[in-house]
Amino acid sequence: MKKLAKGLLSVALTTMVLGSAMMGIAAPVKAAETPTKITLLGTSDIHGRFMPWDYALDGPNQNGSMTQLFTMIKEIRKENPNTVLLDAGDSIQDNSAELFNDQPQSPIMVAMNEMNYDAWAFGNHEFNFGLDVLDKVSSQYKGSVLAGNIYKENGERFLPAYTIIERAGVKIGVIGMNTPMITDFEKGTDHLDGLVIKNPVEETKKAVKELEGKVDVMIGLMHMGIENENGIPGTGVADIANAVPELTAIFAGHMHKLVKKEEINGVLISEPDKYATHISRIDLTFEKKDGKLVLTNKEATALPVKGADGTPAVSDAELETKLKPFHEFARADANIVVAELKGMNLVPKNEIEGIPTVQIQETPLSDFFHEVMLYYSKADVVAHQIDNDKAKLDVGPIKKKDIAYNYQYAGGEITVYKVTGKDLKDYMEWAVGYFNSTRPGDVTVSFDPKRRASKYSTNDFFGGVKYEIDLTKPYGSRITNLRKLDETPIKAEDTLKLGMNSYRMEALQAKGGALEGRKFEQLWSSKDNTAFGETGGTIRNRAIAYLKEVKKGVYEPKVQNNWKITGMDTTAPERKDVVELINTGILSVPKTADGKYTNIASINIKDAVTKEEIAELSAKVKVDAAKLATVKTKGEFYHQLNEARKAAEKSVTPPTKMQQKK
Repeated sequence: MKKLAKGLLSVALTTMVLGSAMMGIAAPVKAAETPTKITLLGTSDIHGRFMPWDYALDGPNQNGSMTQLFTMIKEIRKENPNTVLLDAGDSIQDNSAELFNDQPQSPIMVAMNEMNYDAWAFGNHEFNFGLDVLDKVSSQYKGSVLAGNIYKENGERFLPAYTIIERAGVKIGVIGMNTPMITDFEKGTDHLDGLVIKNPVEETKKAVKELEGKVDVMIGLMHMGIENENGIPGTGVADIANAVPELTAIFAGHMHKLVKKEEINGVLISEPDKYATHISRIDLTFEKKDGKLVLTNKEATALPVKGADGTPAVSDAELETKLKPFHEFARADANIVVAELKGMNLVPKNEIEGIPTVQIQETPLSDFFHEVMLYYSKADVVAHQIDNDKAKLDVGPIKKKDIAYNYQYAGGEITVYKVTGKDLKDYMEWAVGYFNSTRPGDVTVSFDPKRRASKYSTNDFFGGVKYEIDLTKPYGSRITNLRKLDETPIKAEDTLKLGMNSYRMEALQAKGGALEGRKFEQLWSSKDNTAFGETGGTIRNRAIAYLKEVKKGVYEPKVQNNWKITGMDTTAPERKDVVELINTGILSVPKTADGKYTNIASINIKDAVTKEEIAELSAKVKVDAAKLATVKTKGEFYHQLNEARKAAEKSVTPPTKMQQKK
């Protein structure tokens, strides 16, 4: 009976097809399906840049902001409605975002909601203010919040490890992880109380198992850089990519680096730098094969807010309007006057354009921060860094924004460690590795290119001691005449209290660090709950408190002359020519190939000059290069060139009124 039924059905179908053909009607053919393209966009390390404004400086900054990114995101969504928007953390700290912790709303959350972010993976700075603040701020966000390697002490996940997002029938599993280094970053606080931080590699494996069969593709959203941090395994996404090839791609962050596209073990990785200057873009193409969605292509890049010609993306007007009340609140706070500076400016003018004075000599500004740190920590020696080459604080009112502008590490604190004289000396020798060695004929100080390009400044200044830095000596032997302020020499076996930022200490103690493997007793931290707490304990806020409460609103610095750099020829007559040629734009301070970092090599007057340099600089001064062709050294050339420049300027000097009358 069944065979008969099948036979009749077959005859019927054949008849229908033949009939259709005889009537001129083509038999139905299944159309090829169009590939489905999914666009994933990732931001990270926005650090409070909700508007194109720098609240530390209280001035416009169009290098990157959420409002500018929104303009770009809108265009991409027009191009492809199947777009997913993700953030890899460190959003609610810095650029005055923390001002809103005790306010009803956070501008970052308002912006993320308006921009329709699908998921947000917490970064380490999300935990800077404690779990109560984090809960208050993050509860304002409407999307999914992820932190897959953070657990409660009872074994439950603190937050979900993943979320599933669907676009055009494609199910995307997004797995969020945070750097396990937060246990070090939040040491001495109660910000992680009740939480257990686990290995993100193992937790990613676990999340992948849970997502198997539920999604078509898995994406990592991870607040970690590509390489392991401080040499610690499992702290970089390269380890995750190598261990979990099931991931199609990873949005990285945390290390403030631009990685347009890198592939590790078949996993695509992109990182969008920092401060909303870029947005990572990953495009995935899917096709239906045998009834299943198959990934057929994947591409990655990172799109800059500023175009190749330097033109910045337009800031979204509607979002700006929404954020205007927060903008005005932050500006008003930045302009609160905390003291009056009298006597002298805290940073002398750069002698040479392109060589920041604040990085090559002791300044009243660095002495001021040492004064603050020593006062509150009661340490014997303190160390800090100034990240801003354009640091400036002139005589007159000191506003809150001036402190933030000149000490840009918003989370920087003072932690005191028990160390020996040898430990201190080893640390100092590492610090002065920031500079290149000098040789006979060098007339400028220059910076080691690798150190210059690091995430944070590694040019540490030391207060509470006196010393010289002799750049003619080899690495590891440059610190000379190290002594206390009373001129007592510091010996290797001496016991000292050293006050510094804990993040720097952890880097020094890590693999490859100057103090690798050494353990130090921690005596005190300005961020301890028994001291000034997470917010009050920052160097910024201690500096403001010092000016208001200790100095009673008036600060008058004194020149201290506690340290200096030696090893350059500052007396050679040709040095004056070098300075004048640089400051008039004729001679350039050496830069990296991309022009991002300046002063990476010293200028030497004893080196042989090349025909090419003679031709290039002579053209700038508009003198005949043939007249200078016989010079041998750069010093001789620079002197003659500068004389020619000054003579040319005199020849075109407008006549005085007296000369005009004659």
